[in-house]
Amino acid sequence: MSQPTSVLPVSVYDACVRVVGAEHVLTDPDVTISYSRDWSGRYSGAVFGVVRPANTEQVAELVKIFVDARIPVLPQGGNTGLVGGSVPGPHDPPMMIMSTRRLNTLGEVDQLTGQVTVGGGATLASVHAHVNAAGWNYGVDLASRESCTIGGNIGTNAGGIRVCCYGMTRKQIVGIEVVLPDGSVMSNLSGLIKDNTGYSFPSLFTGSEGTLGIVTAARLALVKPPRASAVALIGVQSAAHALSIVNSAVPAGSRLLAAEILDAPLLELIAHGAQLPMPLGTSTPHLLLLETESQQPGEVAMNLSDELDVVVATDPSTKARFWRYRELAGETVGHLGLTHRFDVSVPRHQWDEFSEAVRVAVLTLPDVQHYFSFGHLADGNLHLEVIGPAADDERCDETVLNIVSEFGGSISAEHGVGRQKAKYLHLSRSSADIAAMRAVKSSFDPHWLFNPGALLQVDPS
Repeated sequence: MSQPTSVLPVSVYDACVRVVGAEHVLTDPDVTISYSRDWSGRYSGAVFGVVRPANTEQVAELVKIFVDARIPVLPQGGNTGLVGGSVPGPHDPPMMIMSTRRLNTLGEVDQLTGQVTVGGGATLASVHAHVNAAGWNYGVDLASRESCTIGGNIGTNAGGIRVCCYGMTRKQIVGIEVVLPDGSVMSNLSGLIKDNTGYSFPSLFTGSEGTLGIVTAARLALVKPPRASAVALIGVQSAAHALSIVNSAVPAGSRLLAAEILDAPLLELIAHGAQLPMPLGTSTPHLLLLETESQQPGEVAMNLSDELDVVVATDPSTKARFWRYRELAGETVGHLGLTHRFDVSVPRHQWDEFSEAVRVAVLTLPDVQHYFSFGHLADGNLHLEVIGPAADDERCDETVLNIVSEFGGSISAEHGVGRQKAKYLHLSRSSADIAAMRAVKSSFDPHWLFNPGALLQVDPS
C-alpha cells in the first residue's frame, strides 16, 4: 500500500487549507491510497497528499504554493489511466496530487455554434447526458465514461469507439483554459473556428499528460446525433476479413459509427463472466461489431453478404446488449489478475501479421498465463492484454513495444505514454522530436515539477 514517505510541511499544509479548506486537503494514507494507485494496478507511488480545488482561481493559488516549495504536482481527473500517467511511479519522489473532480461545471449548450464549455473535472458521462438533453452529441466515447474526466481525456488525447466517425479528442477541442506551472492562467474559451494568430494551445495541451499545465475548462465542439443506427455482430476469420466487410458494408449516404473486433478466447471469457449467450451460431477466430447510421429507426443500412454469420439489432436494448460484448473486455480480463495492457496502433493491412507476431513472442515469456486482443479496427488501434507477469516485470513491455516499432506502428494510440512507455518513446518518435518536446516542457515548466516522469523521462542532471 502506498503512503506518504515525507510529511507535507506544516507551512504548505496550512497554506493549502487557507485556499480550499481542511476537508479538501487529504493526507491520511488510508484516504489517499485511492488517488495514488491507477486502474491498471501496476503503478503506485508516494504522495504528500491530495488537494481538491473548486475553481480555477484555487488551482492557480495552489500551484504557486507548490512551486514555491518545489513540490511536484500531479494533475488527476478520474484516475482511470492505464499507463501510470495519473499517479506517481514507485521510484518517483513524493508528489502532491491535484484532483480536478470538483471542477465539474457544465455550461449552457450554444445551439447556434454547437459548442459547450465544461469544467476539466466533468465526467465524460455527465457531458454526454448534458448535451444529449439539448439535442447534441459529444463525439468522444469510451467504456470508462462514468469515471473519466474531460481534463483527463484532453491530457491523453483520448480516442474510444467513435474515432472512425468523429476523430480523437484533439479534434473536438475549440478552446481551453489552463493553469500554467507559474500559477498564471491561460484562457481562451471563445470557441472561434478560425483563429490564425499563432500557436494552437488547445492542440498543444491535448496529449500533454499534465506535464505542461492543469486543464481547468474546455470549449467542446459538438455533433448532431445520428437519426438512428443498426449494430451487427459478425463472425470473421481475421482482421483482414473484417476490414473487407467494413470497407463494403457502409452504403452511400450513411456513416460508419463504429467497427470493433475481439478474439474468440476473449469473447468466450466475456460471455461466461457476464452470463451472456454466445452471440452467433458458429465459432470463428474473431467477432466484428459494426455500427452504421440509419435514416430512420428500424432501418438496417448495411451491405452484408448472405454467407456471413451475423445478427443485427436496431432497437436500443438489443443494441446495448450487443455492445456489452465489447465494452466488458477490459473489465473482464482484469478479473483474471494483474494485467499488462498495451494500447498500440499499426498499419491496418498488417494487423493480423502483427498480432500473431506478438502472440507468439508473448506466450514464450516466463509467467505469462493468458493473452487476449481486441480493439478499434477502423483506425488500426489494437489493445493487447497479458496476464501473469508481476507489476514490475518489464520484459513483456519491451517485447511488445519493440515489435510495434518493427511494424512501423505507434507505442501509444490513445492511452498516452505515462510512465509505462516514457523510456520507450524513442521507438515511435525521433531524437529531434523528443528534443523539441523536452524544450517545450522546460519552457513551460523549468523546474520539471508538473507530473515529472510521465511522457518524458526526467534527466538526472
